[in-house]
Amino acid sequence: MRGGVFKAFVALLLVHVTSPCPKECSCDVEAKSVDCRGRGLYDIPRHLQSDTLELLLQDNRIRGLGSMAFRDTPQLRVLDLTNNSITSVSPSALLGLRVLQSLSLGHNAIRELDRRLLGSVRNLTLLDLSHNVIAGLPGAMADSMRQLRHLFLRHNRLQKLDRGHLEALESLEELQLRGNPWRCDCHMIALKLWLETFRFKGGVVDEVTCTQPDPMKDKDLQRVPYELFHSCMATSYHYLFSNLRHLESEHRHRVDLLHLPELAGGGAEAGQLPECEPKQRPRPVNLRHAIATVVVTGVVCSIVLLMMVAAAIYGCAYAAIMARYQRDLKKAEQRAAAAVSLPEKDKDKEAKGTADEKEPLENTIA
Repeated sequence: MRGGVFKAFVALLLVHVTSPCPKECSCDVEAKSVDCRGRGLYDIPRHLQSDTLELLLQDNRIRGLGSMAFRDTPQLRVLDLTNNSITSVSPSALLGLRVLQSLSLGHNAIRELDRRLLGSVRNLTLLDLSHNVIAGLPGAMADSMRQLRHLFLRHNRLQKLDRGHLEALESLEELQLRGNPWRCDCHMIALKLWLETFRFKGGVVDEVTCTQPDPMKDKDLQRVPYELFHSCMATSYHYLFSNLRHLESEHRHRVDLLHLPELAGGGAEAGQLPECEPKQRPRPVNLRHAIATVVVTGVVCSIVLLMMVAAAIYGCAYAAIMARYQRDLKKAEQRAAAAVSLPEKDKDKEAKGTADEKEPLENTIA
């Protein structure tokens, strides 16, 4: 009996030694979870168990994440640092967390993120960056988030968001963008098109409320009619290119496949030059230049058409004014002629009356 109790005590002691838990945290050995919420921590706790899957550090006073801050927990899948005082994150802070799936950095004071931060994290499905002071996202970061399903960017300082960042997120299902000072100018047309496509495919996105310019203030970008972007017509082909990037890449890839060199043994012997000079590979059509030509031609033709319409309207208006002027002039001349002929008629009547009076007198004398 004493031997069994002793063995159990030794087993518990070994579990305690091999499964350390920081004194300021509580650990769940079965769930492999470490809960350090609201403990007033200024730094990441050390000596964590290497097979920890979940680390909860919300509501502390952590101010920064140094290089390889989580080297003790390479199997970590859930990392929550919500509501701390984090202002800086080292580019190598997450180095070694290859299986990390959920990262929450909301309610901090992060200003920017290095493009190398998520370089080693390839299985991330949730990223929460809401309630920070982030003004932009590095483009290369999106390349390491192809498995991302939920992206939260609420209440930051984002004024624009490159469509290329979002197109790389092939598995994205939910996007939160509310509470940013969005500047809805010509650069946002591409984002508007992407959001409409994303929602059509079943994606979930909240409001993108514009703060600038004044005509679009307090309006949701997704509901702003395209007529308000009429000033962007001259440069709209730049955004048309963004819709056709994948088509251009596919076209180039197919052209390269059509002109692959023949396999060894199928043509001339290895090491020998062909007898005939190989035909020069045709230059692939550049869709960007072709589209630009079409758009510019359309703009020029539209301007010429508007000028022709304006000239026609001006000609018709000028002809109508001249016709009216001629009619008024003719009436004035007729009135003047009538005024001149009236005295002459009166004189003729007086002369005729005098002659009539003389004629009876002459008859009487005779």
